[in-house]
Amino acid sequence: MRSSIRWRQMRFNHLGRREFLTLLGGAAAWPLAARAQQSERMRRIGVLHTPAADDAEGQARNTAFLKGLSELGWTDGRNVRIDSRWGASDPDNVRKYAAEFVALAPDVILATGSATVGPLLQATRTVPIVFVGVPDPVGAGFVESLARPGGNATGFINFEYGISAKWLELLKEIAPSVRRVAVIRDPALAVGAGQFGAIQSVAPSFGVELNPVNVRDVGEIERAIAAFARDSNGGLIVTGSALAVVHRGLIVTLAARHKLPAVYFARYFVGEGGLISYGPDSIDPYRRAAGYVDRILRGEKPADLPVQAPTKYELVINLKAAKALGLDVSPTFLARADEVIE
Repeated sequence: MRSSIRWRQMRFNHLGRREFLTLLGGAAAWPLAARAQQSERMRRIGVLHTPAADDAEGQARNTAFLKGLSELGWTDGRNVRIDSRWGASDPDNVRKYAAEFVALAPDVILATGSATVGPLLQATRTVPIVFVGVPDPVGAGFVESLARPGGNATGFINFEYGISAKWLELLKEIAPSVRRVAVIRDPALAVGAGQFGAIQSVAPSFGVELNPVNVRDVGEIERAIAAFARDSNGGLIVTGSALAVVHRGLIVTLAARHKLPAVYFARYFVGEGGLISYGPDSIDPYRRAAGYVDRILRGEKPADLPVQAPTKYELVINLKAAKALGLDVSPTFLARADEVIE
């Protein structure tokens, strides 16, 4: 009887030690699991868009950015939280959202266009910012230089001022009779003056007279274009700005109504009925921006990431618009186009 009790006690003690060792091993693993969870903490990205939430081009850009993040392993709701705001090109909205983002203290903010970067940098000089669609970040004071940004912002420019001269060259090539050109610009932005200046510098060599048209509101655009179109041999150049994007449907409609050959800075104008565009891909920089956001989330600093320029510019022609204007597009011109919309 005593031997049976002793045997059960020995068995209990043996099982106890084995369970204890098992528990001890599990406890040793707890810090590892905790560290793994800590390293996979939820990150936060703010996205401040210039256009309204229902803008098709803005949605396409946002989709490209989210897809780029996903391909790099960042999924909204799983390991990153993405807070988006749509400014609708309203400066008051943009300033309000910039303040909100700073209060949220995200790990990084994606800013679309000069109109969003300025208010963000006024609100914070510590939160990393990746911008897209800024033509002159050095001149605007957003970065110290393209190669070494130096602060808390870096990103992707959409074009250099020199490209504006190319717009006038293309307009004269497709519509040689043009002698007067209305240049639509945003006078509130330094880029508006910069682009107009580049066009102005080559205007004498093309024998054209320039007329600046401000793009501040619908009424101003309608009145200015209608007045300009009263005289013959007119053409139109639309320079890059957030307001031009917002009012693009109106601008394309007015150009067609008044029979004005027009050159635009982005493809989506031509896709909506415009005549010609010459500029970089407007979607690709958002995929590339996802790469910069990824690098910042993994520990790199905006100050060390150089500002990047477009690598290719595309010429797009809408033949239906050309026909409506009575323009005969030469085979040589068509052969140079990267895309022809029938």
